[in-house]
Amino acid sequence: MRTIFLFAALLIAGTTVNAQKGFRLGVKAGANLNKIEGQSFDQGFDFSYHLGAFAEYDFSKRWGIQPEVIWSQTSTKRGTNLDAIYSTLPSDVKLDYLMVPVLLRYSPIGLLSFVAGPQFGILMNKNDNLLQNGQQAFKSGDLSMVLGAQVNLKVLRVYGRYNVGLQNINDFSDQQKWTNQQVQLGIGLKF
Repeated sequence: MRTIFLFAALLIAGTTVNAQKGFRLGVKAGANLNKIEGQSFDQGFDFSYHLGAFAEYDFSKRWGIQPEVIWSQTSTKRGTNLDAIYSTLPSDVKLDYLMVPVLLRYSPIGLLSFVAGPQFGILMNKNDNLLQNGQQAFKSGDLSMVLGAQVNLKVLRVYGRYNVGLQNINDFSDQQKWTNQQVQLGIGLKF
């Protein structure tokens, strides 16, 4: 019995030490180029920003997972055909999302990683003036796919990504399809 207990304790201690080597936390911030794809919006990209935190956990030398929590703003301009439906909706539409990407990370070399995975978004800007912040026009959740790459320096991460919406975020009754599209460029600081 003592041998089993000792073996279990050594196994747990070894796993804990190994997990600490492969687990990292950090913060990140950057710029967004985004648009809402759909006939009611301008088709050009607008600038906004994002900031958040990330964790990195390595399964092996090359593979790992990178969950994140990001506050991200999507900004776009309303198209003229949306005037007939909601003339009080401002021409500049800004949506604030709390995004939670869960990314699989592949590092062919230590300096470079590729990431891909789903991203879940929750529309955060809810206030009394629902038409001004777009709450009635947009669904409260979003699902998208993330593809990207990052350069891994000692404590710094430099990354670029493309997020493509998989879900219709239109909450109007006429059912035009609206999806988020976003290019993110930024830096992260690993602790």
